[in-house]
Amino acid sequence: MNKLKSAMVGLNKGLPTVYNKPGVALLIICLVTTGCALIKLKKENAQGLASTALVGRISTAFPGNGPIVVAAYAMNQGKKEVVDYTVLHDFGEYEVLVAKGNYYVFAYWDKNSNLIYDAGEPAGQYGDPKMVFAPAGGVVAEINISIPEKAQNIDVPSGFEISAVKPHKLYSRLAGAIVDLDDELFSEENGSKGYWEGFTFFKEIGGNIYFLEEYDPQKIPILFIHGVTGTPKGWKYFVDNIDRTRFQPWFFYYASGSPIKTSSHLLYWKLENLKLKYNFEQLYITAHSLGGLVARSFIMDHSARFPYVKLFISLATPWGGDRMAEYGVKQSPAVVPCWIDMQPESPFIQSLYRTKMPDTVSFYMFYGHRGSRNPFRSNNDRAIAFSSLLDRRAQSEAKMNYAFNVDHASIIYSKAVSDQYNAIINTFSHPSGGYLKIHFSYHHSFDGERPEPTLILQLIGKKHAEMEIKLRADDNGRILGPFPAGDYLTTFGAFTAIGKGNVSVTIENQETCELKYVLTPDNVIYGTLISALQSKDWAAGMPYQENFTIQSITLNGTGIHRKSHLLEGDDVNILDYFIPRADCYHKGNFFFFGLPAGEFELVIRAQGYKPFVKKCFVKSGKQLDPMHVELTPE
Repeated sequence: MNKLKSAMVGLNKGLPTVYNKPGVALLIICLVTTGCALIKLKKENAQGLASTALVGRISTAFPGNGPIVVAAYAMNQGKKEVVDYTVLHDFGEYEVLVAKGNYYVFAYWDKNSNLIYDAGEPAGQYGDPKMVFAPAGGVVAEINISIPEKAQNIDVPSGFEISAVKPHKLYSRLAGAIVDLDDELFSEENGSKGYWEGFTFFKEIGGNIYFLEEYDPQKIPILFIHGVTGTPKGWKYFVDNIDRTRFQPWFFYYASGSPIKTSSHLLYWKLENLKLKYNFEQLYITAHSLGGLVARSFIMDHSARFPYVKLFISLATPWGGDRMAEYGVKQSPAVVPCWIDMQPESPFIQSLYRTKMPDTVSFYMFYGHRGSRNPFRSNNDRAIAFSSLLDRRAQSEAKMNYAFNVDHASIIYSKAVSDQYNAIINTFSHPSGGYLKIHFSYHHSFDGERPEPTLILQLIGKKHAEMEIKLRADDNGRILGPFPAGDYLTTFGAFTAIGKGNVSVTIENQETCELKYVLTPDNVIYGTLISALQSKDWAAGMPYQENFTIQSITLNGTGIHRKSHLLEGDDVNILDYFIPRADCYHKGNFFFFGLPAGEFELVIRAQGYKPFVKKCFVKSGKQLDPMHVELTPE
């Protein structure tokens, strides 16, 4: 296995030109198919596909007093057994990874950092407690927990040990954790593990956005995203040469061998939580190699929620994929998941160009031309062919495309590259805009935590130009922006609370407009459809994307007879149904809004599956948890 890793690490750093690409590919395939490596890779893939991410947010009454430990445990012959845990340095988001099964989740303030829930330590649990069902693969969200300042009774005894293995340092997996670039967390060994052993990497290290210093609202954040086998440490030269009085570096650290969409979705989850916490006005993204694909995937999928991404600079990104990845997928009995995405014209590569990059993002391309130019091999930068580095689809959207006398690896250590990079970020200016100050209140008390609202801005006269801005329940009076000047229609509400839609507002440059809303509870039944069969597409941490042929989804109760709108296609704008709160189904997800209290029967009919029937009980002011409906084949 070590030989295999060394071969790939060498390839990514730039191999001597006497190596030819088919020869390297053949070497890799031969090494992969050796017993130890093959078994290890297959096991990693199987565990990853069979795992489910449980995610949520922790709220506390004692900010800044971590570590907070979040643990998922199962019952085994009457005993509580922790299957995964994570550590946070403050309140905020968490993720734990579990196999298919039933679990309980709790969190506590580990005052002495001993990974033991001791008497007197403040703690909270999901429900009272409530069991969480984890299907095989995907993500189960909204497992939110509140921890009071004082200790309380929970269904976990004092002295309960989270892990018998005590790491010498508890690393926080909360976005914004402060770590030095020379920390052992960012070792080459861990970077390699993220590529070849993605499941193990996530269990041991997680995926996170790290800071080097406390957040400073006066500095522009630059998010650096590494490539294959990389770590944040690889950006040290760049970071040492930017103006740290103007910019604050952030680093996305992820398992680079994972499906790229999985990494993109994790990036979205982390950035959304940082935005909720710090309300930054703009973000620059800089990405190397495969990291550029992660960044573009994030921008294309989530730009409506992140109009704050203003600048994107890619370095040596294989915009057209890589033939060697395609060769590996076809020839190797065990495949690193990102190889599937990296195949030229794979569904993932095609998805990057279905629509144009948003006008709000200024995009620049950097690449190196120090590579092989012999007649028997495509011109390259010692790793990626020029035809991919200079893919016409990406080039057509770039403001400039800069070439340098460097190779694929040395591009992030080059003075010439760094100088040009600094010339761009130091002189870059984004369009001016105006601001919105949002006032809101809750009309009725809510049973449990108050729902988090969302503001939707629709530029009048421009179709499908919505922006979604997520807020926290305590963000009343918050100033949002800047937004491009213009006339907008606004909608304000929460998934389980009704606000107000189609309020007109004019945003003017350097001006702040105030809006006021009142939220009232709305009873919603919603969920996700999944198949009882295993699916190779259910990557841990990714929303389910199962494609069913739905015949009908109905909800019946006293005086209620509802039938969901069945929406198909990638061009559906789900907001057209969410804003008026119209019952709908799209891409495996169903929603019924505005329900009275009472008992209902949910019936789902899908081609090739047995009908699913379930009783649902709605109580006013108490929101039902999302359902994960497993359909059974006929």
